[in-house]
Amino acid sequence: MTRALLVIDVQREYFDGALPISYPAGHLDTILSVMDDAAKAGVPTAVIRHHQVDPDSPIFRLNSETWQLLPEVEERPRDILIDKTLPGSFTGTNLTEWLKQVGADTVSIAGYMTHMCCDTTARQAFHQGYKVEFLSDATGTLTVENSAGIATAEQLQQSTLVAQQMFISEVISSDKWRARIAHS
Repeated sequence: MTRALLVIDVQREYFDGALPISYPAGHLDTILSVMDDAAKAGVPTAVIRHHQVDPDSPIFRLNSETWQLLPEVEERPRDILIDKTLPGSFTGTNLTEWLKQVGADTVSIAGYMTHMCCDTTARQAFHQGYKVEFLSDATGTLTVENSAGIATAEQLQQSTLVAQQMFISEVISSDKWRARIAHS
């Protein structure tokens, strides 16, 4: 098994902007630790960054302060930086080509938001034939309220993880993932 770590949208929008991630506790520290462990183990790492196509978008506006990667992510080793404009990290990007270059047959998902870009990317990866490891404590979300109703961050996280485990991904903790990369 050759895995690649996908670190999705760890951008300032989720800390200083309109969409502050609130669940699970310790999500950022876990993501940073996973990135460090991947670098030590030689796991190829793609950092993925989102921006909206609309230049006047109030969120994820290209080159805005809140569009930037968190400094803690920016300063860590990565093999590639991929920019995307839709929730799925494969759509309109060179992610598939990069995964082929590094010989990956498995992708490990970390980042934001669990129920949106992480979920979509995991589904896309599965559809392309990759094995998917969804890191339950290295993804995160927030409470959402809209015309369809309200879901707490905990509800969104849990329901997404349960749905992923049904068929798409193997949902595992970062500790279990670390044990795997230590033995591969």
